[in-house]
Amino acid sequence: MQLIGMLDSPYVRRTAICLKLLGLAFEHRSLSVFSTFDAFAAINPVVKAPTLVTDDGTVLMDSTLILQYLESLVDPAQRLVPVDPAERVRALRLTGLALAACEKSVQLVYERELRPSEKRHTPWTDRVRTQVHAAFHELELELAQVPILATPEQIGEHGVAVAVAWRFHQLLLPEVDFGAEFPEIANFSAQAEALPAFRETPPI
Repeated sequence: MQLIGMLDSPYVRRTAICLKLLGLAFEHRSLSVFSTFDAFAAINPVVKAPTLVTDDGTVLMDSTLILQYLESLVDPAQRLVPVDPAERVRALRLTGLALAACEKSVQLVYERELRPSEKRHTPWTDRVRTQVHAAFHELELELAQVPILATPEQIGEHGVAVAVAWRFHQLLLPEVDFGAEFPEIANFSAQAEALPAFRETPPI
């Protein structure tokens, strides 16, 4: 399998870390949707990161859908999504909140890096910041109630998503710093980033 995309994308990094936790062999091709657009388009004309090329040559995209496919390749005991309905619905909630934080953080980065300053709409960026804050606030409450164990066996797909979302936001949006407000997420993320699968998959 080949994973296409840059690790500075939280979606690509999330997928790469889960591949390692699942024990699946893959080749990572670090192509950019910006600087290597044409090379990326030769693999996936949609140019969406992450892209996964399966062993039979099928091209998949969207990190959530890719991870659904990857889960089907391993023994049920190795999977990163809980089977128990109550545990599964909580994991899905945490994953959804983390992906919302990623999405809104990415929007702020694109707004800052790609849109000319005279064309930025402050009410919209304020709204997006509010949404990012809300996502992390909900995650903080969840982790305060039931912590996620930052071990390879217990972190789960949801834990990977939370840690990756937090690290992305901290690195790319230091001007929107929530660190002091959300100690549970910060502590969990630090523990997760110490795991081999995370250390081997830096976001830069």
